[in-house]
Amino acid sequence: MENSIQSIVKDKNKSQINIDSLANFEWDKGYLFPPYTAEESMEKQMGVNFKDRSNIYSRDDIYLLVFVNNEKVVQYAEIKRNQSDFSIDATEYITPSKALIKINRH
Repeated sequence: MENSIQSIVKDKNKSQINIDSLANFEWDKGYLFPPYTAEESMEKQMGVNFKDRSNIYSRDDIYLLVFVNNEKVVQYAEIKRNQSDFSIDATEYITPSKALIKINRH
């Protein structure tokens, strides 16, 4: 998934990523965390325990996309910034039916 996301981000004609088309696993919620997010903040927002192996709390080069299914983390992806920032519409998380992440290039 990470490589597919990077290919989309590198294509300057693309302004969003449809995550559901890239996911080959079951998920019901996806959370997008910006650089420097603390593990405690992620757990509080998701309502599940999560061990952040990416150490995003001390990094500014990635966003972290964490997938939850049935109240458990099932997958996560590190999204390299590559002179871009990412956002989701004014919701707390994405779902398979509303799975767009916007690419905001610098």
